[in-house]
Amino acid sequence: MEVICNQCLGKFNISDEKIPSEQVVFIPCPRCKNRLTLDTRAQRPAIQNDPVKIVHPARSSDKNLIETISSSVYDASEKPFDFLGPGVKTALACESDPAILSKLRFVLKQMGYHTVEPPNASDALKKMRFHAFDLIVLNELFDCPSLDDNPILTYLNDVMMSVRRNIFLALITTRFRTMDNMAAFNKSVNVVIHLKNLDEIAKILRRSIDENLAFYSIFQELLAKTGKG
Repeated sequence: MEVICNQCLGKFNISDEKIPSEQVVFIPCPRCKNRLTLDTRAQRPAIQNDPVKIVHPARSSDKNLIETISSSVYDASEKPFDFLGPGVKTALACESDPAILSKLRFVLKQMGYHTVEPPNASDALKKMRFHAFDLIVLNELFDCPSLDDNPILTYLNDVMMSVRRNIFLALITTRFRTMDNMAAFNKSVNVVIHLKNLDEIAKILRRSIDENLAFYSIFQELLAKTGKG
């Protein structure tokens, strides 16, 4: 099994024979000692019902950027927050347009998020080395020529499902209609928001996040009832 540390982005392989099946296993990252969670229950066919589909292959340019960030020397200044109390919600706003970013800043503050605004994809990935954000709002063209070349999306497509489920990803786009569930599924995001509906983004985010939380609450209950949770 290939394991990716959500803190330092280091990758390493663990022999399948050494990992107990049908269990949640905690191991330290051999590189940064971050506590990693391996949920072998997520490998069961039933998990295929999970709404987040991670299947997209990474392009070589995206891989190079991610590998460069992963292999960089630890720098405490790259940590997005010095200290956060319990229950504090955090967001990453990946947007290059100042007008749109200003609107996102206002909305996310109203929703109670502590928000980081990276200037580019490299900085965003560095911030994601040290913190698992609750919400990521990502413009499809953030520091890239097209959605298919988006390095943030590439990185999230490689994150373990047990970690990815805890990240709500909203994609700002001009390619798909707002709340197009099929497009969201295909692109492995939680919700799609068309740029023309940006004035309604607070309402869209609140509704979508509530629905996502409700789904996973039912999802976990079903796993527990079937002995898989």
